[in-house]
This record gives sequence, structure tokens and C-alpha cells, in this order.
Amino acid sequence: MTVRLELVCHASTSATRTAAFPADEPLDDRALRRLAVLAPDERRADRVLTSPALRARQTAEAMKLTATLDPELRDCDYGRWAGLGFDEVQAREPEAAAEWLRDPTATPHGGESREALMRRVAVWLGEQLATKGKVLAVTHASVIRAAIVHAIEAEPRSFWRIDVAPLSVARLSGHDGRWTLVSLGALDERRAAP
Repeated sequence: MTVRLELVCHASTSATRTAAFPADEPLDDRALRRLAVLAPDERRADRVLTSPALRARQTAEAMKLTATLDPELRDCDYGRWAGLGFDEVQAREPEAAAEWLRDPTATPHGGESREALMRRVAVWLGEQLATKGKVLAVTHASVIRAAIVHAIEAEPRSFWRIDVAPLSVARLSGHDGRWTLVSLGALDERRAAP
């Protein structure tokens, strides 16, 4: 059984523009304008899922997708750092910020570790392998990074070496209990593909 998975990163928010740890903020005006000029997604999907976060739901709605909420697609829980800029956290808690970047098990913010996020995403990917067809999921950069790390069986430290911009799309193909990264690009490129 083969499953095709397209992971779409939500459009930009004030947090993505200012390098802040996200809270449950809405899309910014620029994102809404950009989504308004994109043609509705004509591709068929057997299942369309979205993170429960406002920014993901708004992205799915703007793409004219009828999506089912999937709590496993939620962003990493950044605990008390949610809503703060990374520079602000680094200035207030330099050792904690350095530890968080270096150690995938660290939770100095009181939220979810990168390791826990990657485990959650790996379990979700395993569940998707039990299905067939095409799944389109609107989610977050952290979830997409974790999915790619899992798919290519990379070391957890590789997480920070994957750049996932707003409206990026990661395409994965799952078969025989494993995943393959097919491509990573911009939503606009995906829509232009034959």
C-alpha cells in the first residue's frame, strides 16, 4: 500500500515575521493577501487534515480546503516562551536557550522537547502508513521538520538544518513501512506542477 503525504506549512504570522515562539496568533495581513491570489487547490486528496491552531485552520480555509482537525499535527509546545521573540528569550535566559538549541531532550521552557515532538510525529507518520491514497495536511514548520528527519532517518540534530518557510510543501511517499522525501518547495511551485 502506498500513501502520498503533502505537508503544507501554514502561512505567515507576526511570530514567523519576528522570529518569535508562536502563540495561537492569526495569519498576518500579508499572508491573507498572498493566499487570496492563489488559485484554489484543484488536486484531489483522500483526506485533508489540519492542526487545530488558528493559523493552520485559517490557511486551510483560505485554500478552500475542508479539513478535519488532527491534534497530532499541532505545533511544538513552547511553554512559557510562547509569544516571546527568540532574541528576547536569549537575552533573558541565555543558558536555557543554548541548551534548548543543543539538546533535543531539553525543556527549559516547560513545554515539549524536540525529542517528544519528533516521537509524536513519528507515531503519526506510522499511522498514516496504515492507510492508502493521498493525505494533505496543513501544519507547522516544526512538525514538517520532524517528519523529514524521520523520513530520511536523520539524526535529531539535523532538525535545525531544514528550513521550512511559510507556505512550504513537503511531499513524502510511504510504502512498505518506510517514508521517502519526494520534494520540499514552495506552495506556488506545487500548484504549478503538472
